[in-house]
Amino acid sequence: MRRNPLVALGDAGQSPWLDYIHRGMIVSGELGRRIAEDGIRGVTSNPTIFEKAVSSGPDYDAQLAELAREGASAPEAYQRIVTADIRSAADVLGPVYDAARGDDGYVSLEVDPDLAHDTEATVARARALFDAVGRPNVMIKIPGTREGLPAVEEAIASGIPVNVTLIFSVKRYGEVAEAYLRGVERLLSAGGDPRKVASVASFFVSRVDTAVDALLLSSVERWPGSPKAETALSLLGKLAAANAQAAYARFLEIVGTARWKGLEARGARRQRPLWASTGTKNPKYSDVKYVEELIGRDTVNTMPPQTMDAFRDHGKVADTLSGSLPGAAAVLDDYSLMDTGIEEVCERLEAEGVASFLDSYRKLLAAIEGRLKVAGVS
Repeated sequence: MRRNPLVALGDAGQSPWLDYIHRGMIVSGELGRRIAEDGIRGVTSNPTIFEKAVSSGPDYDAQLAELAREGASAPEAYQRIVTADIRSAADVLGPVYDAARGDDGYVSLEVDPDLAHDTEATVARARALFDAVGRPNVMIKIPGTREGLPAVEEAIASGIPVNVTLIFSVKRYGEVAEAYLRGVERLLSAGGDPRKVASVASFFVSRVDTAVDALLLSSVERWPGSPKAETALSLLGKLAAANAQAAYARFLEIVGTARWKGLEARGARRQRPLWASTGTKNPKYSDVKYVEELIGRDTVNTMPPQTMDAFRDHGKVADTLSGSLPGAAAVLDDYSLMDTGIEEVCERLEAEGVASFLDSYRKLLAAIEGRLKVAGVS
C-alpha cells in the first residue's frame, strides 16, 4: 500500500499544516481525522477563510442567535465566533503540540487587517487575542509590513507566539527574521523563556508566479522573437519557487550565525519558513507544484484542502530545497533582465494582500451583521 505522502513530508522535515478552518470540521471530527491520517501538524486561518465559513451553512446559527439576543455588535460577535473556533481547534491540536514539545500543533489567528499599518494597535490586539483564546498553542498572525515589523519584535519580546504573514520578498524575509531575533534577545534579557515562543515566517508563493507570469507574457508580446522574449518564456512558472528557495537559503545563513547559535543554546526556537499560498492558480501547472518544489527540513507548508487532497493522491516527496540556491539564483538573475524587478512585484503583492484581507474582513463583518439581524427577528 502506498504511504500517504502528507505523512512522508514529516519524515523529510517539513510540517504539513491545513490552511482552512470551519466549525463544522472541528465538531464533526474531520480535523482530528486529518491529524491522525494525514499527519497534519497545524492550522492557519485568515479573514477570507472565516468570511467563507461564517457566510454559509448552519454551523454558526445557534451562536449568532445568542449573540443577537445579547445585542452584540458585528465586531463583538466576530471576536467571540473566531475565538471559539480557534480555541476549539487549539484543543484538538493540543496532543500534537505536546508530542512536538511546542514545535508544532499551532492554530493561527489573524490580527484585524485594518491595523496592518498601525504598530501600537497591532501589538495591543495581538495581546488581546492571545489572552482571549487562552491556549499556548495559538500563533497570532501579524503582517510583515514595515509597520508590522516592530509589532512582531514587541510581541515576541512579550512572550506571544507569532506567525508573520504576507511576506513576498527575500529582503522583507530578512527583516522579519531580524525582528524575531531582536524579540528573542529582549525576551531573554527580561528573564523570559524562549521555548514558549514559537514563530513562523509565512512566505507567499503562488501569487508571485501569477503576477510575474503576466509580466513575462507582456514582454513576449512586446518583443516577439527577440532574445528577451525567449528569456521571458523560459521563466514562466519558475519565479515563485526560485524566490522561496532564495528565502530558504537566507534562513540557513541566519541559523548558521554565531548570534543565532547562542540564542538557540539558551532555548530559542527556529523561526521556520512557512510556505503560504501554495494552491496552484494556473491550471496549466501541476496542482501540487508549490508543495513538491519546496520540500526541506525546518519548513512548514500550509495547504488549502484541495491541494492537500491532491498531494495525498499523487504527490511525490523528495528534498527539493537542499542545494537549490544555484538554480534559484540563476532564475532570479535572468529575471533581472526584465523591465519590472522582483522587489517591485513583491511590494505590489504585499499591498494587494493587505487590501484583500481587509476586504474579506469587512465582508465578514457585514455578513455577521446581516445574520445578527435575521437571528434577532427569528
